[in-house]
Amino acid sequence: MVRKISAHTIYPVSSSPIENGVIVMDENGKIIAIDNLENHDKTEIEFFDGVIVPGFINAHCHLELSHLNGVAQTGTGLIDFISQVIKNRNHSPEIIQEAIGREEKNMIDCGIVAVGDISNTTDTFAQKRKENLFYYTFVEYFDLFQESNTDNILQQYDAVFNALTETSKNQKSKVPHAPYSVSRKLFEMLKQVQHDGTVSIHNQETPPENELFLNKTGDFISFYERIGFDTKDIPKLEKPSVYYALEYLQKENRNLFVHNTLSTKEDIKSAHQKLGKENVFWATCPNANLYIENNLPNYKSFLETNAQVCIGTDSLTSNWQLNILEEMKTILKYQSYLDFETVLQWATINGARALGFADVLGSIEIGKTPGLVLIENMENGKLTNQATSKKIF
Repeated sequence: MVRKISAHTIYPVSSSPIENGVIVMDENGKIIAIDNLENHDKTEIEFFDGVIVPGFINAHCHLELSHLNGVAQTGTGLIDFISQVIKNRNHSPEIIQEAIGREEKNMIDCGIVAVGDISNTTDTFAQKRKENLFYYTFVEYFDLFQESNTDNILQQYDAVFNALTETSKNQKSKVPHAPYSVSRKLFEMLKQVQHDGTVSIHNQETPPENELFLNKTGDFISFYERIGFDTKDIPKLEKPSVYYALEYLQKENRNLFVHNTLSTKEDIKSAHQKLGKENVFWATCPNANLYIENNLPNYKSFLETNAQVCIGTDSLTSNWQLNILEEMKTILKYQSYLDFETVLQWATINGARALGFADVLGSIEIGKTPGLVLIENMENGKLTNQATSKKIF
């Protein structure tokens, strides 16, 4: 059965906005044609009051932490936040699974079609096997610079990685957690098994992270000493943390840097030069950045380097909801020099490219099955505080 869907404005992302356009789809949501309303019998049209955009891509999420909503206090900084998560993480399997299913449904309802999801456990795998969404699962490895334990860590997280079978809607990679938590030995071992996929890494989220590699001082050193861990294998680079990661990341992969709250124009240029700009993506999670650090990235640095920015929600431990439209609203509220169409590109096609799903998702084009999202309560092409999003196909 063919469906014909129209709205006041359609934003294909891959081309200019279309006023009173029509999207023609088959029963599976595959786009057959994009046309003008005047060429169709209006009785065949499903008309929506608002604007239509392609399905959103949540480029960075921790779905397995959905049961920890409200556990961590806001504004405490990353290190204290990590401590709160570790302290409160354990709950019954029933509570964890209920929260995962609930929040996946919430993501679908608000228009998310694909998720770059971090996994330290197998908790989300049963839900992912239902293939309600596209998932790129990043199994994170970290040994906290304890190289005597690296082999055990590798075995532990290999078991998680092997528990998820890849399909067209379930992709996966072995990835390093963050520069501040991965030894040279573990980085080198991961480098040997990362080929032609997406590699995600948390990056420059908090000032102590850069301080750790610039001077081998600061709160991360205190954190490791407090938990009884040796810090001798932490390198002193006299450079920010991203340069440690750049020693091991490879241009054969799509490289997804996450958070980037402190990334400078020079940092971004260095990553582009080392890895190739087409292979580098920068995920921003603005509400999580505000929740944890009361800070946002300098988005001008990304614009001025023509960087490929995408958008994530992080987890319900560090956010109030898993909703990409709310992330867009936050960006545009605090950075009004940006416009809706730019940020929409971040929320759709850039994320699809970062996760390797751009042949199917991310833009409204003939032959794709991107999902369609209705945004209501926009005014003159701008998001309002009252704007909402919902999946319509």
